[in-house]
This record gives sequence, C-alpha cells and structure tokens, in this order.
Amino acid sequence: MQQAEAAGKYLKDVKFTNVFVSDMARARQTCETIVKHNSSCSGLEIVTDPSLKERSFGSAEGGLVVDMKNMATAAGQSWLDFTPPGGETIEQMKMRIKEFLEHLFQRMVADHCRPGQRETGMPEGALAGKPDDGTRDVPAHALVVSHGALIRVAMRYLVDELKCPLPQGLDMSHVIALCPNTGICRFIFTVTKGDAGITLSAIRCVFINRCEHI
Repeated sequence: MQQAEAAGKYLKDVKFTNVFVSDMARARQTCETIVKHNSSCSGLEIVTDPSLKERSFGSAEGGLVVDMKNMATAAGQSWLDFTPPGGETIEQMKMRIKEFLEHLFQRMVADHCRPGQRETGMPEGALAGKPDDGTRDVPAHALVVSHGALIRVAMRYLVDELKCPLPQGLDMSHVIALCPNTGICRFIFTVTKGDAGITLSAIRCVFINRCEHI
C-alpha cells in the first residue's frame, strides 16, 4: 500500500483520460490508490478487465518463489518462463494481452475519436526524467494497472511481436526483467480507424519499469 501511495503521488499531475484495471483485488486497490491522488481521474470510469489478471501458476499457485525456481531448475528452464503443471503458458498470456489491446483501442477510439479528426503525430524528444514524459500533445492517455508476470510478457509482446523500437539506453535486459511492484511502463500507440476496423499504425516505447518513486 505504501508503494501504491508513492506511485499515486508520483503520477498525481499526469493527465489520464481512461483507466483500466485487472479484476484481482490487489490491482484494484492499487488502482484506486493511484486514482485518488490524481485530479484528472475524478469522475472517470474504472474499467475492470479480466484479461489483465495475473498469470495462473497452476500447482505453484500460492507457494514460495523459491519452490517455483526449484521446479524450473529441475525442468532445465528459466523460472520466469517456466510453466508449472496446470499453469498458464506464455502463449496463453500473449493471447490475453492481444485481446486487451484490442479492447483498449476500441474503447479509446470510441471515447476520443471524432469524425474528420486528423491523426496526431507521434511525440518525439529526449526524456526529461519527469512523470509526464512522452505525454505532451497525446490526446488520450490510459492508466492500466496489472501484475508483474503479465506486464513482463506484455513488454516482450510489444517489442518482439509488434516490433516496438526501444529508446536509447534501453536494451532487451530491461524488457525481460520482472517489473517491480508499482513499476511504471509507458508506450504510445497510434491507431487508425478505417473500413477494415481499428488498426495499429505506429508504436513507441517511452520507458520501461521506471521506479524512482519507490
């Protein structure tokens, strides 16, 4: 809860237009703590999405991390990518992430896209180390609260499969690292609405796993 309070205070002046959260209690509590510090979130609907829930760890659910590490070692695998018996695979998690992004884009377009509106250019420029880095001139900005294992897979999905370039100073070690509690990642998406539906036309990574607030 102290980490959630710190994240809320860090993001208090960052403007959000939408809020999405996992349906698990700890994520909801974290989200509500962040939102209460942010004046731009006053009156916003908090959209609960089960696609954002934490990975199911099967037989390792509720156990100690060291026990899962031992199971992974015995199987000759990295514990971060290991699937315990009955657990959710990385590919299954990617499908949930893909489903969430589709929902996110549809909701954001429905809420903020107007007929005849022109596409906004992708913001550029070096980071200033501020909480609102990358958000200047972005017309819609979603706060998404999820869980460490899912966030890690989401980062790899965005970089590996959606081909998002990394900013200077970041490499794959940042992408594959486990997101710390209340760590913050920011990506900018440009989507286009046409006859074929909503398509992703550009993506930019601003930062991954920022945790200065904690």
